[in-house]
Amino acid sequence: MFRALLTVGLCLLASSSVVAGASDGRLDIYFIDVEGGAATLLVTPAGESLLIDSGYPDNGGRDRDRILDVIKNVAKLDHLDHAAVSHWHLDHFGNHAALADKIKIKNFWDRGIPESLAEDNKFGERIALYRAATQNQSKPLTAGVSHTLETPSQPLGIKVITASGEVIPNDGPANPFASQHKPQADDPSDNAKSVSLLFTFGKFRFLTCGDLTWNTEAKLMTPNNPIGQIDLFMATHHGRQDSNNPVMVLAIDPHVVVSCNGPMKGAAPETIATLKQVKSLQAMYQLHRNVELADHAQAPAENIANSVETANCKGVWIKASVAKDGASYTVQVGADGKPRTFQTR
Repeated sequence: MFRALLTVGLCLLASSSVVAGASDGRLDIYFIDVEGGAATLLVTPAGESLLIDSGYPDNGGRDRDRILDVIKNVAKLDHLDHAAVSHWHLDHFGNHAALADKIKIKNFWDRGIPESLAEDNKFGERIALYRAATQNQSKPLTAGVSHTLETPSQPLGIKVITASGEVIPNDGPANPFASQHKPQADDPSDNAKSVSLLFTFGKFRFLTCGDLTWNTEAKLMTPNNPIGQIDLFMATHHGRQDSNNPVMVLAIDPHVVVSCNGPMKGAAPETIATLKQVKSLQAMYQLHRNVELADHAQAPAENIANSVETANCKGVWIKASVAKDGASYTVQVGADGKPRTFQTR
């Protein structure tokens, strides 16, 4: 995926002062609560780190500080090797510049910066901060690009599945759910141009698609399934109903789903209904309880990281940790949560 990333990664390993994860050989994935935005941190067994998205800015530095807490105090890192942006909405790139002011970020990745954004009349001002933080040296992510990161246990494979509205070729077996696609109104927003990433670690497979929307999901997944089945899925677009097209969700058939939702954003009943149709689903997790839904209509209480509204929220994270052989993984809610073990396919 990341061009020349293997070379960069090996240099980083030699110079890194903190090698998180090397002692147990596990791949760690942290879903950080940014109140309905997105911030996902991966730490390889070699201690190499990748943050995808960075939540909302402002709010007294709330999301920035939650991300820094996980980076520094939970993952025990003293820098970020890579920071990626899935798309150009404020709840996804809002803190990249603020984080760069607090901690060293060695490489920035995105789908390319547009001249303007119709849905954001302050985009020019906001993107100027990102440009300054990256010194206009961010690296491009394009559909179909892949790479392998070497680690002491399993290599980590990364493939860009979608970017800038483009999708990988529709190769693979026929998608048995293709006929379930019911087109929605065209989405001209940057959501439809989201970067989607597929990670592989041994047999373990993790998919995250930013805020990719309904029709682009269908473009990716019909008539064939070029992704196959996966183990862990981050519900797309915070679990909103204008994403998570059954044509994709049922075809990838995840064992575990995590929704990076807020108390009143995402984890929509339509998406939950789709997830409940997934044949192989073993567990649903949410960063927040959806305060507009009954308890029985969403993830079980023990699988929800934060149950109160924003004002009193503690920002508890969810962590997935993959065994060094890639054959199993655990998911837990917060530092005190009991890890639950799942077997990969």
